[in-house]
Amino acid sequence: MKFSKNIIWTFGVVACVGLLFAAVRVTNAADKKPYDEDTYGPEKLIVFHTPVPKVTFSHKIHTKDAGLGCDDCHDGIFPMETGTVDQKADFNMKSFAEGKYCGTCHDGDTAFSVTGADNCVSCHTPPKAIVFSKPVKAVVFDHTMHVKTGLDCTDCHSKVFKMKIGWAESQKDFVMAALYKGKYCGACHNGQEAFASNTKCTTCHIGVLGFDRLVGNANARKKGSAVR
Repeated sequence: MKFSKNIIWTFGVVACVGLLFAAVRVTNAADKKPYDEDTYGPEKLIVFHTPVPKVTFSHKIHTKDAGLGCDDCHDGIFPMETGTVDQKADFNMKSFAEGKYCGTCHDGDTAFSVTGADNCVSCHTPPKAIVFSKPVKAVVFDHTMHVKTGLDCTDCHSKVFKMKIGWAESQKDFVMAALYKGKYCGACHNGQEAFASNTKCTTCHIGVLGFDRLVGNANARKKGSAVR
């Protein structure tokens, strides 16, 4: 009778160990599965604001659609902690082109290249309009209008303008005299490729009152007042 109890106890231990290993295998297998919306819920975009604004990353596209697992990127390429990567000094296009961060896969072979002119808007969401407040207030640049003319991002970035908010305004020679010499906007607005920068002033210059209306300043004059 005692011998029978020992046998039963041994079989019980073996069974428990087997169940434990089975649970571990199931857990590991689940970790390797690609993103499943029913399990994890709707995936929100990650939006990076540095070094350039509104760069988006979708987990859902990379996992559910492309079939990648979490450990394909974490922690070897990207730390799991939110907000750590975009604080790094080398988190920029130069590093991507060298095979770091997003460039680990987006190399033109594994996935589309980060340097491809046709792929910029896959991640970058340019603002519809940029309003410069220096050296004069205010000058408007419309991305949408320029894209509609058939220009690509690389036609201006980074040959004419660095892809960084506030860069142009930080340049001491970002003035009309430089435009007349073919710099900045004047690279195209030379009277041949586009209207000359010394013509059609109000196309870009909206003035203080125009700026106030654009940003919703409560002190702006009533709608319909002349912009001076």
